[in-house]
Amino acid sequence: MHRSDTCDSGFKDSESPEPSRPQSDCQETGLNMKDLLALHKIMNNTVVVNEEPVRNGVKNIELRDISKLGYTPVYDRDDDMDKYTDKYTLGMQKENMGLVSSPSESFTGSSESVYSREHVAMKKGVGLLSGVALIVGTMIGSGIFISPKGVLASSGSVGASLIIWTLCGFIALLGALSYAELGTMITKSGAEYAYLQEAFSPLHRTLGPIPSFLFAWTSVLILKPALFGVTAMSFAVYAVEPFYGKCGHDDTIVKIVACLCLFLITFINAYSVDLATKVQNLFTIMKLVAVAIIIAGGVYMLSTGSTEHLNTGFEDTTDSFAMFALAFYDGLWAYDGWNNLNYITEELKNPSRNLPLAIMIGIPLVTVCYILMNVSYFTVLSKYDLLLSNAVASSWGDVVLGGATLIIPLAVVLSAFGGCNGTCFTGGRVMYVAAREGHLPEVFSYIHVTQLTPLPSLIVSVILACVLVLAGEIFALIDFFSFTAWFFYGLTMASLIVLRVTQKDRPRPYKVPIIVPVIVLLVSVYLVVAPIIQDPRIEFLYAFLFSVSGLIFYVPFVLYGKKIKYMQNITYLFQVVLMVAPSKYVPTE
Repeated sequence: MHRSDTCDSGFKDSESPEPSRPQSDCQETGLNMKDLLALHKIMNNTVVVNEEPVRNGVKNIELRDISKLGYTPVYDRDDDMDKYTDKYTLGMQKENMGLVSSPSESFTGSSESVYSREHVAMKKGVGLLSGVALIVGTMIGSGIFISPKGVLASSGSVGASLIIWTLCGFIALLGALSYAELGTMITKSGAEYAYLQEAFSPLHRTLGPIPSFLFAWTSVLILKPALFGVTAMSFAVYAVEPFYGKCGHDDTIVKIVACLCLFLITFINAYSVDLATKVQNLFTIMKLVAVAIIIAGGVYMLSTGSTEHLNTGFEDTTDSFAMFALAFYDGLWAYDGWNNLNYITEELKNPSRNLPLAIMIGIPLVTVCYILMNVSYFTVLSKYDLLLSNAVASSWGDVVLGGATLIIPLAVVLSAFGGCNGTCFTGGRVMYVAAREGHLPEVFSYIHVTQLTPLPSLIVSVILACVLVLAGEIFALIDFFSFTAWFFYGLTMASLIVLRVTQKDRPRPYKVPIIVPVIVLLVSVYLVVAPIIQDPRIEFLYAFLFSVSGLIFYVPFVLYGKKIKYMQNITYLFQVVLMVAPSKYVPTE
């Protein structure tokens, strides 16, 4: 699982004239880019430069045209022919060209062989609007339509529940603004993984990388696939409901529909970043229309004087400290997704501006929507009616919309599909970045040479999500692993504080007051400890043991760099079948 530092490319650019030249495992596979391109000669709108596909409108390049296009001649020695041949490397003229040349591989004028290696880079295709849509689309999932009763059940009163919804939005905003500082300073994708790696790895060679590795281990195998699967299950339940009515539904059919949803969304995200962002934008607009319908219905009911349930205020508010923790847990679960834009920082246009700006637009918008939707629910549902309902929005629709109540299940379907798309878009990036840093098999960091999407990591993510859906234990996994998510959120806040000390002179395009990450850190500690104290179950121990079990793989494969036999053959197979190539991080200029 450890990647050699010499592994700059998964392809051999030429036959090496120096047998002693060190090569990485992926280079030893013998896959030649020329041979690979021979299988794909029908690529549209591309030009082959130095045996590499470059997105460009030019079909043929003559030597006299090279200077106009920004190419630099690089001469490779061919000992067999005893002559030099012209090859060209493309400078990074546009940040979305998807091809990066290593600066150390320029012409030196020596008689030694000079190798021109290119890496495929992720395309920067996410703008401000798409960034806001990603935040809003992943935060507003099926939860706000189905189960606001969790907050009410734990807090005990209408007034307390509305305050908790507001405070949860405030906490999410503080956390996201802290992530904005980290994301504009460390412009790598992967969010928590990248920040934990940057903050703690330099502190100790052995222990420093452990937090980021354990995050990748837990997130890749459980958290992201489970969230992906749960959202698809929500989509499937409401998609099949019209065909079964109130008679219930077949669990097998629901699982099949959920898996089909997972594969469809994965195909969209593997095909094109642009297509995935357009789908996200479209479904975000559609779900905001559904939210607006519920809010407008609440305004109408208030105008008719329907305020008796809201007037109960703080009656029956709980006095249990632990119960308030559970109420915050339920509320923050609905706000989950506030950090999703940080997972794709490398694909975000002008992240120094757009990352904090998208956060400042998206999260307050979601907070206002959540508060107004809850107010709307309480205009027609009493506390007891709401607590007895399995689908709060549907119960509200039966009273307010009458014959048009079908709008609510449709809204949940659209919302769940958009949330599923956003989860897929961000979830595979953790695996992609962790593999690029050597914490997972290197092949998971490869991206498609023409579509510029992390195809191997997306494939593994959808397979894991489908396994969890079919196994039927997905909701239990979410329950018992949620506290680990807030553990890593807190650890990320600690990484920001550590970086303020260890890299205090590093440029920070956006900077928050230090009290902000401190507050989120304390909230994280509270949310991790309180549920365990309130309801100490053996499953929490199992979840913890699974998280730390990643050390079994960390020690031999990462720390000591042990190689898995035949791994180079597997890498070769992935490269040929999936048409993928190594990727390289390109710092934002």
